Amino acid sequence: MKLSFLAVICILLLCLLLLPLGCTQTLTQPRLDGSVPIVRVRILENLNQATITASQPPIVTVSQNPARRRINMSSGAPVSITYTGGSWRLGDIALGSGELTLVPAYDGTLQVNGAAYHGQYRFVPTGANQFDVVNDVDVDDYLKSVVSKELYARWHEQTYRAQAIVARTYALYEARTAPAGRHFDLYPDERSQVYGGIDAETDKSRQAVVETAGVVAAAGPNGNQRIFKAYFSSSCGGISQSATDAFGDRPNPVFHEQSDQGLCSASPRYNWGPIVLSKAEVTRRVKLWGKTKGNPVQSMNQLARINIDTNSLGRPVRFYLSDASGTRFMLRSEEMRNALNTDGGNDKTAYFFSAFFKVVNDTNTIHFVEGHGHGHGVGLCQWAAQRRAELGMRHEDIVLSAYPGASLVRAY
Repeated sequence: MKLSFLAVICILLLCLLLLPLGCTQTLTQPRLDGSVPIVRVRILENLNQATITASQPPIVTVSQNPARRRINMSSGAPVSITYTGGSWRLGDIALGSGELTLVPAYDGTLQVNGAAYHGQYRFVPTGANQFDVVNDVDVDDYLKSVVSKELYARWHEQTYRAQAIVARTYALYEARTAPAGRHFDLYPDERSQVYGGIDAETDKSRQAVVETAGVVAAAGPNGNQRIFKAYFSSSCGGISQSATDAFGDRPNPVFHEQSDQGLCSASPRYNWGPIVLSKAEVTRRVKLWGKTKGNPVQSMNQLARINIDTNSLGRPVRFYLSDASGTRFMLRSEEMRNALNTDGGNDKTAYFFSAFFKVVNDTNTIHFVEGHGHGHGVGLCQWAAQRRAELGMRHEDIVLSAYPGASLVRAY
């Protein structure tokens, strides 16, 4: 069939319009030019060896010899990288000592342990023969997989945009407040935000990041707004709490208890439990957690009872553990949840999704009843955000409803 010139032009235009769906793909250089803030994500930690796969020759530098050189690797063939005796080796190639940086020729052309990320990779010695892998990536490229990993694929585009703003705020805050001398800003999991790299991105998550580029949540008077640690969790269980009650953070007016009016009731963890544990088992878990954290509760004798203080809306925020000798220990809500989940073994029925529950003190057991929510319940409730989007609320208002008194500003 012979096509007219006009038909050919139309097909080419259609291909360009469908570019994100795979008509073609243009390779781009990693963007670390300062136009967008960079965050440092420790994607792998305390390794003895990693596997590098490159479809294009990457550029390598080491801190003790900053001259850039391109490494010719067989296209697609995995090569091991090790750090032994203070020196790096990539396969049979000696690379030198100090901190090692690998820059992909183009985005997506270099994988570490089977995963590709935007930006560049730093290999940072952490011990005699161990190292971390840190991904230096601009925050928007980072967010493209954070948003998709944090939300369900079927969720509303307005929920995705709200999550992009919140996750951007959180990431930039962590990057700007990282302890001096630490070689990374963020973890790739629930300790910070879940990060999956290029393969975890979706069209919806990329679009959400593009549509909200540079926008963050901030608090303070006009002209003097400051970003804050924009906490979020899966489901607040109907009542949120302040970051002070959950984590002991300094008071911040954007975090306080509020009811979501049942907006997150579609969450599969909106209600959970009951859980029954022996006092001996609660004692064991709590003492083990206390030992790992250096908390005084590590010296607790056999648990006798648990009492609870709640916030103004009835969510537990402080737990008082009294032992057989009459000594009382106080744990904040997230401390209590983490303590109860310490070394729970394979008994998944005894996992605490939140610290939003009531307790019934029995002779030899503790009954944890009326459990609600999933996560710490501070800031944005993702299931409530989704319901607000379904009801027609725009992403800007979804964010502001989660952080009363905040405003949206452009950070870059």
